[in-house]
Amino acid sequence: MDAFAYLSVLLSIILGLAVEQVVQGYRALILSRRSIRFYAPPLIWSVLLLLMVAQNWWASFGLARRAEWSFALFATILVQTILLYMMTAIVLPPITANEEIDLRDHYYREARAFFGIGVALILWSLFREFMLMGRLPAPLNLVFILIFLGLAILATITRRPRLHEGFAITMALLFGTYITLLFARLTP
Repeated sequence: MDAFAYLSVLLSIILGLAVEQVVQGYRALILSRRSIRFYAPPLIWSVLLLLMVAQNWWASFGLARRAEWSFALFATILVQTILLYMMTAIVLPPITANEEIDLRDHYYREARAFFGIGVALILWSLFREFMLMGRLPAPLNLVFILIFLGLAILATITRRPRLHEGFAITMALLFGTYITLLFARLTP
C-alpha cells in the first residue's frame, strides 16, 4: 500500500460521514414531511454539499502521485475535510418524530456558523494548495475561489432572505461551472 492509499482511508471515512449526514437528513425530512415547513436554500445547499464532497474526493486522486508526505501536509488536508464535514453536519436540522420543523428558521439560526465554516473552508483550501504546491491555485481556479469567498463572506454578514435565496441558486450555478471547467476529467 502506498502512502496516499494509507492516508486517504481516514479522509474517505470523513467524506463518507459527510455524505451520511446529508442522506440521513433527507431520510428524516421524508419521514417527517407532514410536520416540516420546507425552505429551498438549505435543500439547495445540501445538494451542493454532496457535490462538494464528491468533488473533494475526485480531486484528491491527483494526490496519489505525491511520493513525499509530512504530518503537517496530511493535517492540512485533514482539516479541510473536517471543515467540509462540519458544513454537512449543520445544513439540515436534527429531526425527531412528531416535532414541528421549520427549515427557514433552522437555516437563519445556523447561517452565520454555516457560512463562517464555509469561509474557513475556502481560506483553508488556499492554504492547502500552498502547502501542496508551494503556490496559489492556477488563475481560473483562483478566480472561482475568490468569488466563492466573497459570496460566503457576504452570506455570513447579511440576513436578507432574498439575498440568501439568490445566493444558493448562484452558488449552485457557479459550482456546476467550476466542476465542469476544472474537474471534468480525472487527472493523476
